[in-house]
Amino acid sequence: MAYRTMVGRSLVIALILVGGAASAEQEHERGGGARPEARRPEAHPGPSGYQRPAEPRGWNARPGAVDRGAYQHNFQAARSYRIGPYHRPAGWRDHHWVFGEFLPRAFWAREYIVADYWLFGLEIPPAGYEWVRVGADAILVSTINGEILQAEYGVFG
Repeated sequence: MAYRTMVGRSLVIALILVGGAASAEQEHERGGGARPEARRPEAHPGPSGYQRPAEPRGWNARPGAVDRGAYQHNFQAARSYRIGPYHRPAGWRDHHWVFGEFLPRAFWAREYIVADYWLFGLEIPPAGYEWVRVGADAILVSTINGEILQAEYGVFG
C-alpha cells in the first residue's frame, strides 16, 4: 500500500512539473516572461559615423640619420589619451625615465610598442627606434640597446 501511495504522489508531482513547464513555454511564446539569456543575440552594425583615422602620409618614411640634438628632450604631452590599462613587466617598479638612460628590454617588448604613434601626436621615430608605452608615458627607445632618445610624459592619461 505504501508503494502505491508513493507512486501516486510521484505521478502528481510529475504532472504538476510538466504542466508548469508547458505554461511557461506558452508564456514565452506570447513574449512575456522571457529571460534575456534565452533570446538570440542581435547583429550589431558597429559604430555609425566613425571613420578610423588613416595613417598619415609618409608615416613609415623613417629618417635614416638621427639628429640627437633635435630629439634629446623630456616633454610634457600637450594632450592625454585614455586607452587600456598598463601592466608593467613582472618584477619591475615604477621609474621616471629620462633621455640618455637605458630602458630594460622587458619594457620595450612587443606588447609595449606604440605602432600607431601618429594617433597620439608622437613624431615619426627614426630608423632603429620605436615608441613604447611605459605607464602614462611614451618613450622613444633604440631597438638595438634600449637607449632612450626622448620621453613624452603623460601621453596615456
